[in-house]
Amino acid sequence: MSPSGKTERGVAGVLALPGFRRLWIGQVFSQLADKFYIVLMVFLIAQYWVTDTPQNNAALAEAAAAFRMGFETRAQMITLLATGIYVANTVPAMLLGTVAGVWADRWPKRTVMVASNGLRAALVMLAPLCLLPGPMWLGLSWGYWALVAMTFCESVLTQFFAPAEQAAIPLLVSNPQLLAANSVYQATSMAATIVGFALGDPILRLLRTLLAQVGIPGGEFVLLPLCYGAAAVAIAGIVIPEPPRVPRSISVWEEIGEGVQVLRERPNVRSAMLQLVLLYSLLAALYVLAISLAAAIGGLGPTRFGVLLAMSGLGLALGALAMAQLGERFSRRGLASAGLGTIAWCLVLLGQLRGNLVFTLLLCGLLGVGAALLAIPAQTTIQEDTPENQRGRVFGLQNNLINIALSLPLVLAGTVVSRYGLLPVLWGLAAIAAIAALSERPWRRS
Repeated sequence: MSPSGKTERGVAGVLALPGFRRLWIGQVFSQLADKFYIVLMVFLIAQYWVTDTPQNNAALAEAAAAFRMGFETRAQMITLLATGIYVANTVPAMLLGTVAGVWADRWPKRTVMVASNGLRAALVMLAPLCLLPGPMWLGLSWGYWALVAMTFCESVLTQFFAPAEQAAIPLLVSNPQLLAANSVYQATSMAATIVGFALGDPILRLLRTLLAQVGIPGGEFVLLPLCYGAAAVAIAGIVIPEPPRVPRSISVWEEIGEGVQVLRERPNVRSAMLQLVLLYSLLAALYVLAISLAAAIGGLGPTRFGVLLAMSGLGLALGALAMAQLGERFSRRGLASAGLGTIAWCLVLLGQLRGNLVFTLLLCGLLGVGAALLAIPAQTTIQEDTPENQRGRVFGLQNNLINIALSLPLVLAGTVVSRYGLLPVLWGLAAIAAIAALSERPWRRS
């Protein structure tokens, strides 16, 4: 509260709240750790398992042929082994989110978040053991398969943290500040993605070198326990005003059904969740299309498609900060339509102006802004309109749907582009976004 007694809005207002500030610090460390984790796995694969000529490993060559992947270079072998890590990280996100959301409602949210980060810190401390020599299986040592299993367990723990964190925000922030809080959350998420993937490898190498100079080997293994541990410590100091839970003798599946019932009974929540699913489907398709867009740019090339994705992430982060300051001045329906309309126009213009580096970068950034206009009000609506005792399971269901929405386009988009070309696919995605924008009927008052 300000000295005048009024609730402060914007980024400064929500970060002035001690509970939300601690949650935000925990989010920063936790999300950075999630990104550093993937970077560390690829780093270990490159350092310890891809040391010979790929063609000498018959088992992996056969596996690569089964997945129709190239296997002629060291980079292709790293990609193949990293795919196992990606799959182990994705499967729990697609299957367990709703179940984890139920337990996030049953247990105290602070306990869930602290335990999740603490257990992940303890889990990643076992990573050095995977480098010990041991039996081989399918052409690889036991240590690689142990890392795959560790990644699966780490992802399972993440599924508990995510819905508890999302459900805690409206308990720490008043309704007038909720849009700003979600804006900070989205901006932090995108910043952690960009920083984590861009700086993860240099930071790991720096730690390895610095600690080796003082006689301590394995410096690359220090970063993850520190990040997860810092997240747990930050969140442990939060006081979350949760109402007492009344024990209920119903099954997990019945509670999941109650979460689905919330979507049936509350059109605003259902509509907001569908908007998020659509948005993440479009963004996932863009991840694949970015390769073709980058290939059409002479000064870029297909291998540097990450520049376009980083520009979209920067646009989303900037859009989120703008939403934190100005979002409450506009209707949710108008913001959703503006976001979808912006995405539609950007997709059309990306097709028309492909090959131009400056315009492509600008349009990718503007597309990220459109994503912020859609995602943040939708997330805020779900938090506001979902009953407090149902939030965990609803957010668990949301995470399930979003992860499916992220996965399917990654599989389909490349095939569709190969068959029909880039331009028709961009137009098709733009048409979907435009129809969704009109379906919001922004001319009507909220």
